[in-house]
Amino acid sequence: MKYSKQEIELILQEGEDYRIEFKERSSNINKEMVAFANASGGRIFIGITDDGKIKGIKIDNTLKSQIQDIANNCDPPVKILFNQFENILIVEVREGTDKPYECSSGFYNRIGPNAQKLSRNEIVEFVKSEGKIRFDELIHKDFTKKDFSEEKFKLLLKQAGITPVLPLPQIIKNLGVGEVERNNVLYNNTSVLFFAKDLSDHYYHTTVTCALYKGNEKVTILDKKDFNKDIISSINDAMLFMKQHLKLRYEFDGSLARKEIPELPYEALREALVNAVIHRDYFQKGANVMVELFDNRLEISSPGGLPKGLDPEDFGSKSMLRNPNIANLIHRMGWIEKMGTGVKRIQNLVNEVGLPPVKYTFTGFVTITFWRYPEKDKKIGGKIEDTTQKATRKGSVKSSVKGSQKSSQKSSQKSSQKSSQKILQFINDNSELTTTEMAELLNISRRAVAKHIAILKKENKIQRIGPDKGGYWEILINN
Repeated sequence: MKYSKQEIELILQEGEDYRIEFKERSSNINKEMVAFANASGGRIFIGITDDGKIKGIKIDNTLKSQIQDIANNCDPPVKILFNQFENILIVEVREGTDKPYECSSGFYNRIGPNAQKLSRNEIVEFVKSEGKIRFDELIHKDFTKKDFSEEKFKLLLKQAGITPVLPLPQIIKNLGVGEVERNNVLYNNTSVLFFAKDLSDHYYHTTVTCALYKGNEKVTILDKKDFNKDIISSINDAMLFMKQHLKLRYEFDGSLARKEIPELPYEALREALVNAVIHRDYFQKGANVMVELFDNRLEISSPGGLPKGLDPEDFGSKSMLRNPNIANLIHRMGWIEKMGTGVKRIQNLVNEVGLPPVKYTFTGFVTITFWRYPEKDKKIGGKIEDTTQKATRKGSVKSSVKGSQKSSQKSSQKSSQKSSQKILQFINDNSELTTTEMAELLNISRRAVAKHIAILKKENKIQRIGPDKGGYWEILINN
């Protein structure tokens, strides 16, 4: 394969990614080789700095022989091909057929634009899961040029800041969304997901389903939408659905423009939704990504659970991509910052507005739960009184409840019915409150709270899910 000046300029513009690595010199090239061999193959451009500056390198048979020796000394040997453009040496590494590959410093895999060293447990999981082919890299034989939307493709290039100076087939190959064989483009599933004129013509399980329920249970559906034109449209349409059904608060600081404050931070919702779409298991065709709004919470669920090799205790601190091609395109668009930072970013955004921490559950799905603002926020004199503050879960609830209690503390006795209603309100606002915390908020004994809870259970108004420590309350009726 001969490289043109335009193609090199485009590669420099696009920068390093899942299949492209820049190196100023050939030192430590062995870990990049095994990383590409353990992933989907890639190209190493020697003579280019990490930030895309061409420095060049002296290319001769001695240099090529040294690099070939490095490839042969990997275990098993890595298959490479040499190419060059002026003073840039291009080492093309083929995807390995005998994974995993090891170099002198260990086992590496390609994670986004980096070669990541694998721990012992990750190596074991890698070997166990290697027989499974990645959905986003599979060629879709029935997807042809007539199904491909050039308009959507050019829009993504624009969003990613890529100038389309090369022929369309070559750009498709460089982005890893297809292969070129005898001047024909073979589109993979990444192309189908992003650039299909109508995704529902090819897959149904790729739908993002949004639902609004009455109360806190999946009983009465007030609104439901299915989005399945393409990945980008589905994310944008699902975000619009959430914005339409979430509440806005307004603050006036003396300026002409009022400040809109959503009850849940939009940036956190988008991050969670994008993660759900990127990391879902697309081999599972019996489930969709779900966005579900209840009175007290919002849940986003992604089918497939955690990928093999990633334990729940490592969630948020380690990254293991199930669909690297999809993640690479989303990363180029700027919708995610760095692999593995999304969980922390969501928690920080939620903490900044004083909401309780989000909750993750791992079953056959990965589900994130956002707790909504309580209904007691009131409009006062054309402004919104913000009763939340940056605090712990217990402190947040206490600060928002005690204000309303002060006016009622003039009466020394509260009826049993009022106490029960307040307990229901506390549970509606925060299902993880303990009886001790409820007793403190109500200014009554823990034993008295336990009696009220027993009555509410007997009346089938609430139930306890899980153990006393680590469980939560659930309201069975809409009170």
